Amino acid sequence: MAFIPILIIIVVVVAVVFVSYLYVTNGNGSNQSKFKKNEDIKSALKDAEKRLAKNPHNTDALAFMGDYQFQQGDWKNALKTYETLTRLPLFSQEIDEVQLNLHAAICAANLNMLDEAYKYIVVAHSMKPSNYEVSYNFGNIEFLRKNYEKAVMYLQQSYSINSEYVPTMRMLGHAYFKLKRFKEAMLYIRKSMELAPNDKESLFTLAECYFEAGYKEKSERIYSHLRPDPVWGAEACLRSGLINVDYHQDEKAIADLEIGLKHSNIKPDIAIELHYQLGSAYLRMQKISDAIQHLQIVQQSIQGYKETDNLVAKYKEMNASKNIQTYIMAPASEFMALCRKIVLSYFPKAKVKITKTQLTSNDWADIVAEVDTLKWSDIVMFRFVRTQGAIGELVLRDFQSYLKDIKAGKGICMGVGAFSDEAKRFTEARLIDLIEKDRFVPILKALDSAKQAAATNAPSSPSLMPV
Repeated sequence: MAFIPILIIIVVVVAVVFVSYLYVTNGNGSNQSKFKKNEDIKSALKDAEKRLAKNPHNTDALAFMGDYQFQQGDWKNALKTYETLTRLPLFSQEIDEVQLNLHAAICAANLNMLDEAYKYIVVAHSMKPSNYEVSYNFGNIEFLRKNYEKAVMYLQQSYSINSEYVPTMRMLGHAYFKLKRFKEAMLYIRKSMELAPNDKESLFTLAECYFEAGYKEKSERIYSHLRPDPVWGAEACLRSGLINVDYHQDEKAIADLEIGLKHSNIKPDIAIELHYQLGSAYLRMQKISDAIQHLQIVQQSIQGYKETDNLVAKYKEMNASKNIQTYIMAPASEFMALCRKIVLSYFPKAKVKITKTQLTSNDWADIVAEVDTLKWSDIVMFRFVRTQGAIGELVLRDFQSYLKDIKAGKGICMGVGAFSDEAKRFTEARLIDLIEKDRFVPILKALDSAKQAAATNAPSSPSLMPV
């Protein structure tokens, strides 16, 4: 009977130690189970706060608070707590210094404090290099620091210890991708996705691996699958669109790019490139109005982006006239038909008979016509140059030679570009008229006006053709 009080005291002490263990233990994986099992976490927090109020350096209470903050994802406060702990002598055998430094490194990495993260992970790794979680996090931190070779080294170390740990497989795939070692990247990403199939970032990276390795069809299938994704969808649409551009499938590319722009919260650089590629695709489809709309958005966002300024300047005026579009971009048959209309209406009140037409490599068209006016009659040769750039002397030398061969009395060379100084000097003493952009565009617009007037049965505007 004399031993009963002593036995009661021992039982009470053991119970207290056990309860304390439930909320101060800091071993591998213990925090998560500890907090799940603790039915009265508020009480435990209050107890820890009371002990810290009495002694701010109570290591057991600090360890508990740090682990609780860590589990809640409160990286900033958890890191502060761990920093305090690492500066104190740790008398408690229940505090795992490896886990302490590992958690501090993870907190710092999540706060993008990579130098701090590196400092703590080095300590954890030096204490326990055989821990796969430590090696994994070391590799992850080196990845974030863009040291991809070192990242692979530590991740391989983690993989050799535990080949079933999905985060290690995943990061190995991403690290190998950064090193442009696409076969290794595909191997580990596919392994990780067998166990975590909903990892959209890895799926997107796998598509990029396929693309870089030359498997464009596989890549495009993944990008198409990702198009609805709220996070990766816009960029996937862009990538899919670019592949279809490579395949000269502009209609499919436009569909991809338009879906991309329907996403919300698009990264600014992705949005700009979507508009630029969409504008370029519409140009190839000769949908000038739609193209200008997207290219102007790019121009207003970033001055000098790729060829946007030149494209807007080049096609904005074209957008105002269907005939300008036809002259520059239409197939050869439509281009030649337009040139014939210009010839037939060039001399007002004249009788014009076209006797010969010829197209040279889609660069220019030659039309020979017999022209009768009240004042004169002659053979006139027209040359229509399609380029929007400079028209040089060689084009006119060839033209002059052709004029002599057919014994034409007059030559007229016109286009939407500008004639070079050498070209102008060449024609000074010759019967060749040069009609460049500033005079030729009104001619094309006059045809537009005449067509619109005819469609509405309204009188057309006065002719802009010179006599």
